[in-house]
Amino acid sequence: MSILAPRTLVRRVLPVVSLLFMLPFASRAAAAAPDASGDLASALSRAAPAADPKVIALATRALQCVQKAMPTRTLSVIDYSRPSTEPRLWVFDVNRRTLLFKEWVAHGRNSGDNLTERFSNAPGSLMSSLGTFVTDGTYQGHNGYSLRLKGLDDGFNDNAESRAIVIHGANYVSPAFAKTQGRIGRSWGCPAVRAGVAHKLIDAIRERSVVFAYYPDKRWLGNAATLGDCGASVTASLDGGAGHARGQAGTRAALSP
Repeated sequence: MSILAPRTLVRRVLPVVSLLFMLPFASRAAAAAPDASGDLASALSRAAPAADPKVIALATRALQCVQKAMPTRTLSVIDYSRPSTEPRLWVFDVNRRTLLFKEWVAHGRNSGDNLTERFSNAPGSLMSSLGTFVTDGTYQGHNGYSLRLKGLDDGFNDNAESRAIVIHGANYVSPAFAKTQGRIGRSWGCPAVRAGVAHKLIDAIRERSVVFAYYPDKRWLGNAATLGDCGASVTASLDGGAGHARGQAGTRAALSP
C-alpha cells in the first residue's frame, strides 16, 4: 500500500472538500431558480402588474382545465370585483406570455351600479355571469361585430349561448362616460367593451380562446367545474354543441345590447 506525499494528498482532497462545501449553496440556488418553462400565472402577473395575482392564478387554473380538451392561444381575465370606472379586463397571449389589452368592460344592468354585486345564469335576468367561457365564433348583429361565448360552468354560465352573452363594442363603455355618470354604461349581461377597440380585440381572441369572469362569490368558487375536478361535463361542453346556436344569430343579436 503506497502512501501519498502530503502535497499530492492535498491536491486530491481539496476538490472533494470544496464540492461538499458548495452542495448546500447549490441546492438552495436550484430551489430558488425558476423553472425553465416558467410559471404561467407568475409570468402573466408580471405582464399585468395592476391585476390581482390571485385572480390571475385562478384564471390560469381554468385555462389548464380547458387545455385538456383543446389548444388555446389567448386568455382574457375579467375582474368584476373592481369598479366599472377602472380597466378590469386583461387579454394575454398565452404562448408569448404578454399582455395584449387592458380595457374597460361593462357588466349587466341588474348586476349593480358602478360596483358589480349580483350575478345570474338565468335568461332575462340582465345580469352578468361568472365562470369560464370559450369563444365560439363571430357574427355581425345588432351591436355590430360580435363574438359568441360558450359557458363551461354548469349552473353559472352554461346558458350564455341562449342568453346571447357575447363580446361586442358599445359607446357607453368609455372613460368619458364614466367621468360624467360615475360609472360606465351597463349591458343586458354582455361583457361589452369600448367601440373603438372592439373589432381589434375580438379578432385577437376569436379562436382557441378562454374568457374568465371573476368575482369572490363563494358558491361559484366552491362549485365551478373548471376550478374543481375539471370533469366530464367540461369535456362534453367542449366536444359537442359548439355550433348549436349559430343558426340563430339573427334572433340572438336582437337580445344582446
